[in-house]
Amino acid sequence: MFYPELMNEEERKIQAEIRQFVREEVSPEYVRALDKDEIQYPREYVEKLAARNLLGLRFDPQWGGRGLPWTCEVIAEEEIGILGTTLGCAYVMPSIVGEALHKFGTQEQKERYLKPLLRGELISAEALTEPRGGSDFFGATTRAELRGDHFLVNGQKRFVVGATEADLFLVYCRTNFTEDAAKHQRLSALLIERGPGLKTEYIYGLLGTRGGGTGRLAFRNVEVPRENLIGELHGGAQVFNQMMIPERLTSAAASLGVRAALEIAARYSENRHAFGQKIRSFQAVSFMIADAITHLDAARAMVYMAARAVDADAPNARRLVSQAKKFATDTAWQVANQAMQVMGGIGYTDVFPIERMVRDLRLCQIWTGTNEIMNLLIQHEYYQEALADFPTRRDVELDAGGENTAAEKVFRDQDQEVFF
Repeated sequence: MFYPELMNEEERKIQAEIRQFVREEVSPEYVRALDKDEIQYPREYVEKLAARNLLGLRFDPQWGGRGLPWTCEVIAEEEIGILGTTLGCAYVMPSIVGEALHKFGTQEQKERYLKPLLRGELISAEALTEPRGGSDFFGATTRAELRGDHFLVNGQKRFVVGATEADLFLVYCRTNFTEDAAKHQRLSALLIERGPGLKTEYIYGLLGTRGGGTGRLAFRNVEVPRENLIGELHGGAQVFNQMMIPERLTSAAASLGVRAALEIAARYSENRHAFGQKIRSFQAVSFMIADAITHLDAARAMVYMAARAVDADAPNARRLVSQAKKFATDTAWQVANQAMQVMGGIGYTDVFPIERMVRDLRLCQIWTGTNEIMNLLIQHEYYQEALADFPTRRDVELDAGGENTAAEKVFRDQDQEVFF
């Protein structure tokens, strides 16, 4: 967990509040029912969160938030994350869709959608992925043709978390049909309410993260009022670039809930005896615990640093968010598997929740942009930083004894000279 001694009073308060909610409002039976797909979507849980004003913590109180910084939100999300990825995702979705409304929405849009979203009266979902495209976001083929005062939407989206229950969808559609249109000028972001022409299907047999209503959307001549456009026409790229921050930072923070698996494994290794002693006495076991907690603390520090960077509007914030998402979700997968290894065969059964956590957490490395896509973004943005001119930076190349050996510093063919 985020350690209270390193937090300010505001952060400690929200951590205690969320912990109380997790302890008192979500029963073990509820978590098990979700994993068995006996509950298709946890609407009741979202309503309970809203009743305690725990949704969209960082949004302006004018719209129902608390005006808290990102650091408070990621602390809250780790505590929610111990409930599993289904409930973690249901918790952060108002933060994700709410970001588009809070950042780009009109006063009327915020009044009509953001307020009821944070009151738990509306369930929202984000629709990005299409059957023929995953990471190729700008290749989206769902069409929204502007016809006077409305758009006519046709197409499909899949892997939409909350599809079966959502009242409101944030959907990226192609609106610029000019053949040579630049990819960043093709799409628009629309708010689409559930209604005629919009069909949802609950068709996926998921490995984990069950009970979240993940499904497929089909749009057939769906009329969407022009005033439901978020941001500028053909300005979907700008909305999407902003949305990458809440999508990925919430994924990173919630995955830290894997600490629950590590705590179970540590307690088990204290109580389980073999060869006449506690199994924690064997380095093969205790060193796995040491590695796991070290990586988990490092991931938590990275998530907190990324949150601080976003709060400060730092120029490298987006890179740090991508790093946090990659490192925290990779760490969560590693820690869950280490916890199972410590527990041996019993960890592979449903006697303990470790096997569910392993199934759940595998998705975190895939959703909101695969970790390979994170690498693409990280290297691109770091190269921009590393190659920039920093007049205050020390030129460490000059510290080498042979710094004047220019002939050995060959970068391009045309730099080469022949010496005899």
